[in-house]
Amino acid sequence: MSKGLCIITGASRGIGAATALLAARDGWDIAVNYAGNESAARTVAARVEAEGRKSVVIQADTSKEADIVRLFDEAEAALGPVRGLVNNAGITGKISQVRDMSEAAIREVMQLNVIGLMLCCREAVRRMSNKDGAAGGAIVNLSSIASRLGAPNEFTHYAASKGAVDSFTLGFAREVIGEGVRVNAVAPGMIDTDIHASAGAPDRAARLGATTPIGRAAAPEEVAEAIVWLLSDAAGYCAGSILDVSGGR
Repeated sequence: MSKGLCIITGASRGIGAATALLAARDGWDIAVNYAGNESAARTVAARVEAEGRKSVVIQADTSKEADIVRLFDEAEAALGPVRGLVNNAGITGKISQVRDMSEAAIREVMQLNVIGLMLCCREAVRRMSNKDGAAGGAIVNLSSIASRLGAPNEFTHYAASKGAVDSFTLGFAREVIGEGVRVNAVAPGMIDTDIHASAGAPDRAARLGATTPIGRAAAPEEVAEAIVWLLSDAAGYCAGSILDVSGGR
């Protein structure tokens, strides 16, 4: 029996793709959202369907309100009422000190990582809340341990965006838990994905992973385990939790 529709933003690669596959194994039907790489998204959807679950592939830029609303509309039209949301889409921006950051670079990070995430949460709660006659649901936001480390000389704008995600998760969780909607976050540490190459440092995970207390970077699947657990009824008493998956950092 299906657990219902779970929308995963940025699901064509990395943590999002790993989460889509693991959530499918746990009984969720998956809306695979992507921004630009349709081929990768369709590969993820095929893997979901190979697990016996339904999927739909939807292009949407989750930094844009109209795209977000369309994403939810199309996902529900294809797979029924949304019961799960994983706000995975995000960017670090390019490696930079604050003195060299442009306004455009800061806005790009904040627009996707903060405003887009908040708008996705807005659409989800409008469709999940038992206050409006729905059956409730679970939301997992992707934060980062950068929110407490600050990411100096590299990603302070990204770290600030994830600090906003933490604060929003706490407040939003307390706002909607009485409506049958659980909101939590996962805060990864050094994860081996291609987000580092996008930032201009393809060797970053291997190089810095070795400096963590655990001695390595994590695989995306290790973060997905935490996300799918927070989506599940096993985490039924978790609301406003921010779960570190950081190898001891």
